[in-house]
Amino acid sequence: MARDYFGFSLTRNNARNGTDTVVLNNAADISVIVIYFVVVLVVGVWAMVRTNRSTVGGFFLAGRSMVWWPIGASLFASNIGSGHFVGIAGTAAAGGIAIGGFEWNALVVVIILAWLFVPIYIKAGVVTMPEYLKKRFGGQRIRIYLSVLSLFLYVFTKISADMFSGAIFINQALGLNIYVAVIMLLLITALYTVTGGLAAVIYTDTLQTIIMVVGSFILMGFAFDKVGGYENFQRRYMEAIPLNTFNASASCYTPREDSFHIFRNAITGDLPWPGLIFGLTIQATWYWCTDQVIVQRCLSAKNLSHVKAGCILCGYLKLLPMFLMVFPGMISRILYTDVVACVDPIECNKYCDASVGCTNIAYPKLVVDLMPNGLRGLMLSVMMASLMSSLTSIFNSASTLFTMDIYTKIRRRASEKELMIAGRLFMLALIGVSIAWIPVVQSAQSGQLFDYIQSITSYLTPPVAAVFVLAIFCKRVNESGAFYGLVIGLLIGLSRMITEFIYGTGSCISPSACPTIICGVHYLYFSIILFVVSCIIILGVSLVTKPIEDKHLYRLCWSLRNRTEERVDIEQDDWIDNQVSNDMEIEEHVEEPGFCKKAVMCFCGLDQKKAPTLSSEEQEELQKKLTDTSEVPLWRNVVNANAIILLCVAVFFHGFFG
Repeated sequence: MARDYFGFSLTRNNARNGTDTVVLNNAADISVIVIYFVVVLVVGVWAMVRTNRSTVGGFFLAGRSMVWWPIGASLFASNIGSGHFVGIAGTAAAGGIAIGGFEWNALVVVIILAWLFVPIYIKAGVVTMPEYLKKRFGGQRIRIYLSVLSLFLYVFTKISADMFSGAIFINQALGLNIYVAVIMLLLITALYTVTGGLAAVIYTDTLQTIIMVVGSFILMGFAFDKVGGYENFQRRYMEAIPLNTFNASASCYTPREDSFHIFRNAITGDLPWPGLIFGLTIQATWYWCTDQVIVQRCLSAKNLSHVKAGCILCGYLKLLPMFLMVFPGMISRILYTDVVACVDPIECNKYCDASVGCTNIAYPKLVVDLMPNGLRGLMLSVMMASLMSSLTSIFNSASTLFTMDIYTKIRRRASEKELMIAGRLFMLALIGVSIAWIPVVQSAQSGQLFDYIQSITSYLTPPVAAVFVLAIFCKRVNESGAFYGLVIGLLIGLSRMITEFIYGTGSCISPSACPTIICGVHYLYFSIILFVVSCIIILGVSLVTKPIEDKHLYRLCWSLRNRTEERVDIEQDDWIDNQVSNDMEIEEHVEEPGFCKKAVMCFCGLDQKKAPTLSSEEQEELQKKLTDTSEVPLWRNVVNANAIILLCVAVFFHGFFG
């Protein structure tokens, strides 16, 4: 097994499952991939030249200039990574369509984001979510706690899951060593994140969304053609039982009776309906309404109508994963039953080097075996696009968190230029950590990938969701309540997570020995319990401690959102106050940079002359523009009507597939 990763050698020139392995060695596939990369880099360079990247607002918020359609596409592309293609299709192959409910839950939550949360964030004039909490509560500990927790979640769930699933796909299709494949992708990803800032990320996201949707639609067409239409698909899926059942319980290899229902039994269901409606909404509120990756895109919009329209577009796009990922994953089980639905650990190990099951290769196998030359290259482009899209979003947002919330505590008098360089260097460090994390990702139980992501989220994020919801909608909540709610909630979540890691999650063949009282509670139910406990602690501690005066809360919570009086910040922002004096120091001695230095600075968006110093009136006007939430009545009515239509569509689809 020397030089074997996931059981695949450096190049896969032998078939492990009895079929010919297709390696990407034809002109059509290679041409499609080369053209794709050239177009993406051109778009990135165009965005780099076109936008202002030399200021914090320009690099991190795309200069508040984005219109609705790139925002909607970018929200969708940031959310959908290769983890979805591999994880959702794999879970669907094992358990049916209920996993699609995870995606459709977002149709309601994006409306909550655009209509309730974003107006407060814009009026508050914030760049990051921890910055909002600092303005709302004062103090440093909540802001730093949230920044560090977010960075950990990025590394341990988002980056690790995307790299793991991307590696499976690329390794299946290209036969490359996964280290070579992932490092190559990380370098290209870093290239236009470091150089282009958020504008490049948003524009390339838009291009990649189009490629993802078109390529996935083509594969869905091929898949349904192969099984003979939807009715045959329903019948044949229920009959997709592997030949070698390993004397296992029938429930381990027989498709679930409720495979074609989203809402499942509250006690015996693998995804119980109360958990899907309430528990998942808590996770979705954290992800869509308080997560830096998502909110940052909304804050870059021209105005509030563009935010709302972008969120509605994202909602419609979120209808697609059921058809583009869930159904193809289930069809893969029909076409390759013995491989995808294998039960015997030895057989599974032979097919995909994962003894817990091979459902994760459902989507990659469909692409490699079903797509003709050229189109296979397009689908590989889709997978690279989704991997890179997620990673660009995470790298950019993580560097924003680090720069604005952690670095400014270390270097209180840092100039804007220094902050820009620190953000880019941190991005490079994050890439180094990501590459070092690959062996840990390799050792994860591949059969549990999507459950792993969702369960980690359920254990760590409900207290954060509780703090944001109460911060916006309950002005009585104060810093002490929020902090103790976060800390106690985290300890409860960690106790469940660590116990589960010690005992392992097990599989159908060999169940986990974890005590039922701890691990027997479904992770979606645990999410509800943790959210409620966190809310009780936050409100309880807040009510017995001193309230925050209204003058500190103008435009920071829902009941005071329209107050026009000047807000007195509980604490001033450290680095902004020192900006002028710092710039004066820099002006004392400025040398003309050499050609090489000038080229590097141009590449990284640092070559522009320092922005002219604004008078207090100009500064006030600029701040007013950045915190403006006014809308043209016509467009406000248009987006409101579209929001109602989107909610009706969500109800219809849940009812039809429920």
